[in-house]
Amino acid sequence: MIRLESISPGVTLTGIEPTGVVTAVAAVPIADGTVQLVYRTPNGDLKERLLNRADEASISVAIQERPWSFDGDGEKFKLATEAKRIDLAFLFDPMMAVHTSNVEPLPHQITAVYESMLPRLPLRFLLADDPGAGKTIMAGLYIRELIMRADARRILVVAPGSLVEQWRDELYEKFGLEFKVYSAELEASTHSGNLFSDVDQMIVRLDQMSRNDDIQQKLLASDRWDLIVFDEAHKLSAHFAGNKLDKTDRFKLAEKLGERTRHLLLMTATPHNGKEEDYQLFLSLLDSDRFYGKFRDGVHKVDASDLMRRMVKEELLKFDGSPLFPERKAYTVNYTLSSGEAALYKAVTQYVQVERWVRRINLMASERDRSDLR
Repeated sequence: MIRLESISPGVTLTGIEPTGVVTAVAAVPIADGTVQLVYRTPNGDLKERLLNRADEASISVAIQERPWSFDGDGEKFKLATEAKRIDLAFLFDPMMAVHTSNVEPLPHQITAVYESMLPRLPLRFLLADDPGAGKTIMAGLYIRELIMRADARRILVVAPGSLVEQWRDELYEKFGLEFKVYSAELEASTHSGNLFSDVDQMIVRLDQMSRNDDIQQKLLASDRWDLIVFDEAHKLSAHFAGNKLDKTDRFKLAEKLGERTRHLLLMTATPHNGKEEDYQLFLSLLDSDRFYGKFRDGVHKVDASDLMRRMVKEELLKFDGSPLFPERKAYTVNYTLSSGEAALYKAVTQYVQVERWVRRINLMASERDRSDLR
């Protein structure tokens, strides 16, 4: 602090400019407790400023300090070094997300994140473990690892409407990640008019995004995403009707978003619906070049081991090697039908057999009629 009366030409001062030291050229008294200061900045510019008694507390004489002195604020230095230590912690702790999250992951969850997903750069992956394996936990660990490694900032989770609140709660409670759920009210509060550009960590409803063109356009017009996660990804379906490819709105949304993200993670417990051509269309979301065109049996061979991981419940173990789930046993139980049950069973069986033949005859007749018309 310096008194206004003590300012004289040649004095170096701090607090006049936001940064840097200035040199006083002249201090002209204007009134009691007020002076007009003329000063020179470090780059040689001359400036003026009116000072009064209230400014005295923020102005002081510049003191030349030793360049390597140790008289700084020790607490601030400790805070800065601790922040840098946390920033670089992943270099020394390869499973930093596990140790900083409120979860106790199982062996298959750790291997999924640290062996199957993190080594892939960029990630285009299908996580298809059985129900109950904890795929949300795996996704949360992966997201937290990417954030701590500064590999992801903008993250989008696309989930069915019934699961968005569960996603938000689990990401916050287990991983300390505060994601926003898209809503019209939240959209109205944004400054730019596009919520997806203003918020870096979002959860959206799959059907809301795929069916509402206005919202979808805003989503696609926002900045690129670092990671997009699709939960219940089997809903992203497409199939061939003859030679015509029929894509659902959900599938089209996934295609568009897949082009606007670096990492893409699909999660579902039922990746295959029994139709190989539909399965390959689904995998085209991850690799459109490899799975281009219509599947032809005996011609197209699929090895998706580098794109997906699937573990059934029998393979899921605890750390002590014991099964995570009880063993499933399937067997046929024989029992004797009552007279009424036997009569019903016989009538239904006969009905199904007759209907099958009737449909086959009608189909043959319609084909014959079309042939006659040609």
